[in-house]
Amino acid sequence: MMKITDVRVRKVTKQGKMRAVVSVTFDNEFVVHDIKVIEGERGLFIAMPSKKSTDGEYRDIAHPINSDTRKILQDTILDAYDKAAVEETADGEVTE
Repeated sequence: MMKITDVRVRKVTKQGKMRAVVSVTFDNEFVVHDIKVIEGERGLFIAMPSKKSTDGEYRDIAHPINSDTRKILQDTILDAYDKAAVEETADGEVTE
C-alpha cells in the first residue's frame, strides 16, 4: 500500500467556500496537486483535482478507488490543514 509521505497546504484567503489547495506526495515518488479543502454544510471535506469536460461537467482527473482510501486521504489532509492553521504566524503567513 502506498504511504502518504508529504502534505503541502496552501491556504486560500479569498472569500468563498474553498479554504486551501493541497499537494500530496505518495512514497516520496508520486505527487497529486490541486486537491481542494472545501467548507461544506457539514464541515470540511476534500475535492479531488478535476477538469471541465466538453459537456460542461467537472470530472476528477485523480481520485481514490475506494472509500477506505478516500477516508485515509481526507483525514490526513484535514489534519495537515488543522496543523497549518495552528502554525499561522501573527501576520497571517503559513509555515510549511
